[in-house]
Amino acid sequence: MRNQITNALSDFFFEYETPRQVLVRNRRVGVVCRLIQLGVLAYIIGWVFIYEKGYQSTDTAISSVFTKMKGVGYTNTSGYERVWDVADYVFPSQGDSSFVVMTNYIITEGQMMGKCPELEGKHNCSSDSDCEVGAFKRTGHGQMTGVCVNSTKTCEVLAWCPVEDDHSIPDPPLLMSAENYTLFIKNSVTFPLFGVKRSNLVESIDGDYIGKCLYDPKKDPLCPIFKLGDIIKLSGFNFKTIAKEGGAIGIVVEWTCNLDMDIKQCEPEYHFHALYGNPGEKEDVKASVGYNFRYAKHYMEDKIQKRTLLKVFGIRFDIIVQSLARKFDIIPTLTAIGSGVGIFGVATVVCDLVLLYLLPKREFYKNMKFKYTDTPAQQDSESLGLDTSVYYTIEANARQAQVPGKSNDPDSEAAITGSDEKK
Repeated sequence: MRNQITNALSDFFFEYETPRQVLVRNRRVGVVCRLIQLGVLAYIIGWVFIYEKGYQSTDTAISSVFTKMKGVGYTNTSGYERVWDVADYVFPSQGDSSFVVMTNYIITEGQMMGKCPELEGKHNCSSDSDCEVGAFKRTGHGQMTGVCVNSTKTCEVLAWCPVEDDHSIPDPPLLMSAENYTLFIKNSVTFPLFGVKRSNLVESIDGDYIGKCLYDPKKDPLCPIFKLGDIIKLSGFNFKTIAKEGGAIGIVVEWTCNLDMDIKQCEPEYHFHALYGNPGEKEDVKASVGYNFRYAKHYMEDKIQKRTLLKVFGIRFDIIVQSLARKFDIIPTLTAIGSGVGIFGVATVVCDLVLLYLLPKREFYKNMKFKYTDTPAQQDSESLGLDTSVYYTIEANARQAQVPGKSNDPDSEAAITGSDEKK
């Protein structure tokens, strides 16, 4: 028992096993093998290394966005002239990455808390019984008092009076001048993995340049000042159409940086997308079009609280930063190479399947590839006093003698190599 354990440990530590190799001279199989290997090589070089940049590690940025609007608007409604500046038409006013620019509005001035009739179509009635006391309607302006107003045939409500009438939206938009407003975007990004910081105010941009430049995708692609009309146009919309009822536009600041190159080549690209609606869709098939909200300005008059209500139609701008930085790293490089080398084994598997199951002489190739052990015959040879290696030599010669005569077709030739085939 001790000798068996010792022999087993000795065999384990001091012996080396190597696969048996069979060299097959067959043109068809050889061409298939080389084509598969060529395809794998093209995949590794073309897709993994060139397209996917498998030799580089990647990182996304931590980003900050600051915005500033400039421009002045003018309206003249019913003889009432008014000038609108940034403090009036931008919501909110903090310079955030998401904000609204007012392009149209409905104003209701001098509202105060009281009782007044609802708008026609909201709470229609023919008698007081149609107006439930204390009830609310989702589309109404206040709480019903239980009185039906004969002059309007609508229910009386407790609300801010007079109630807002938003049935008619001004057309053309009241603030068409918003088309000429300008937007300044200041964006900074940090790639923490590589310790790189960049700003959209790159090396070629200085104070003089900012003072006179205006973004153009071809002439001035790095200028951080954008005309609102150009943004709407580049997103695929008509400014007058979207200004009437409002909408949403996405401004994408894209950073795609190869940090193996000069850091100055890490520059932003700007893209513009319509986030609401489809520019080619007909207006009559759209549901809940536009973007609007209400806000009120409260004040006191003769000790009575009043307010001015505005229903604002505007364009919502969402500034989105997308980033991806790449830099050479030995670990993903070795991983990509190792996985590619492993894929080369596909050629061997396919060729083995062709040899062993598809070719007419598959039995011949099986005899060349596999070495069979016949335990009873081996025992017979030992009983006759034959050396085991001599027996396998005789058996191999016998198997080859059973194979049909050698053909002149080079596809039928086969040679085997390996230490166990020596005579």
